[in-house]
Amino acid sequence: MLAVATLASRVAGFVRILVLAAALGLGTRLLDTYNIANTLPNAVYELVVGGTMASIVIPLLTRAALNESDGGVLYAQKLLSLIVYVLSLVTIVAIVAAPLLIDLYAPAFTPEQRHLAIVFSRYFLPQILFYGVAATASAILNSRGHFGAQAWAPLCNSVIVIAVGLTYAAVGGSTTTTLGTGHLLLLSLGTTAGVLAQMSLVVVSLRRNGFPVRLRLDPRGIAIRRIGKLGLWVLLSVVTTQILVAAATRAASWSGQGGITAFQYANAIYHVPFAVIAISVMTAMLPRLSQYAARGEHQRVVTGLSRAVRTALVVMAPIAAAFVLLGPQIATVLFSHGNSSAETVRVLGLVLAAYGLTLVPFTSYSILQRGLYALQDTRAAALVSAAVAGVGVAGCALAGWLLAPGDIVIGIPLAYAAAYTVGLNLTVLVLRRRLRYIDGKRLARTHVRVAAATLTAAVFAGLAVGGLGPAMDTSPWVEALVTGAVAVLAGAAGYLVAGRILRLAELRHLLNMALPRVRTW
Repeated sequence: MLAVATLASRVAGFVRILVLAAALGLGTRLLDTYNIANTLPNAVYELVVGGTMASIVIPLLTRAALNESDGGVLYAQKLLSLIVYVLSLVTIVAIVAAPLLIDLYAPAFTPEQRHLAIVFSRYFLPQILFYGVAATASAILNSRGHFGAQAWAPLCNSVIVIAVGLTYAAVGGSTTTTLGTGHLLLLSLGTTAGVLAQMSLVVVSLRRNGFPVRLRLDPRGIAIRRIGKLGLWVLLSVVTTQILVAAATRAASWSGQGGITAFQYANAIYHVPFAVIAISVMTAMLPRLSQYAARGEHQRVVTGLSRAVRTALVVMAPIAAAFVLLGPQIATVLFSHGNSSAETVRVLGLVLAAYGLTLVPFTSYSILQRGLYALQDTRAAALVSAAVAGVGVAGCALAGWLLAPGDIVIGIPLAYAAAYTVGLNLTVLVLRRRLRYIDGKRLARTHVRVAAATLTAAVFAGLAVGGLGPAMDTSPWVEALVTGAVAVLAGAAGYLVAGRILRLAELRHLLNMALPRVRTW
């Protein structure tokens, strides 16, 4: 059910991207400017509390719910209060520092772009507080075994922004960086209203589930020092991650007009399967892993991590192959319309193809990092993240040095792939040292079988597309649509056939869950 909710939210988020691309113009300076400004609230939020929320807060809430007489209610209220007070101050500081943030992420902006980005960002930065409240309320719900509202909440956000984009196009909004006051307010206030609605939905759900939402004037008594001690390492992890994001964004800005949008939109597409599968798995998994770790049941921690990695792998591997083989076709089908630049669409497709090499290592790395967080080994997680960021930043710098300006953005996902492969291997070594056993034989066996099944799927897809031949003498958009559809259907058939022959148990379990009334194996 988490995957269904996440899929619906991600589909809506993707429709939002398409609407904004059509309304503001894919490859225009306006869309680059809007995207950079709208990135800042997420970046600042992640830097301040986002990493802590994912890695520390849920385990602490879970332990409080288990150990305190009131089920951890007072602890959760004080934690929510602390988040509100800290993020309110951070939001004010970020609004004042908006020019510095824009210069950090987009040094190649023209003066006109820079000015508009600063104006946009000052409307967008209050989202920091809204994201923080929503995330804390979601963490409280998760620690109590409720996962639905927070999975559906982004859908509400996307619907509002879609309406904003359609309205902007309907009233004849400009695709240049010279905006009238009405158009500026529509884009800026409408975008922030989406995040406010997302927060409101989660808070209302928290109240309906019986939690008394109340701010405490004195948030002390929740082991702030302990949170701070654990959080220092998480802060290092988040800082290094944000350094990598900033380096990648800066590199994309040097790719010229449309470079930032190509990078961010390809990144958004690549994150859809990760969010639907991996984040759904991790969201449901972390509270349980935290309980196992708190009880010292390390064997159950290992079992949970192994199952999560193998489950995600059987879905992610064929999707990664589809990105590699069909990246240009996917970009053409999705973005080759409206005010889109043909060159930006082409580059976006190549970036998406390169991202296919990143999907599997990034997914496995992210899941195994949750094991370190459940064990509250934030120090090891931070050091591994620092190594990932180091490799990624070096890769982005190398792309900027070796590649032509227009191709720099294509090198960014390759740098990411190298970075997360290093991070995955380092995390495996750390977990093996902590747990003494990581189910290595089963993991290796599943990886080999999935690789063979994926290769078979690629062969099926290639043969099917090759059989189309001259029948594809039509428009580029129709050709891309038909080619992609045929390749996906043939590849899926090949993957299922190979999975059955290879007795891929994880695939069988997924199919039996998805189709419980059909004999799938």
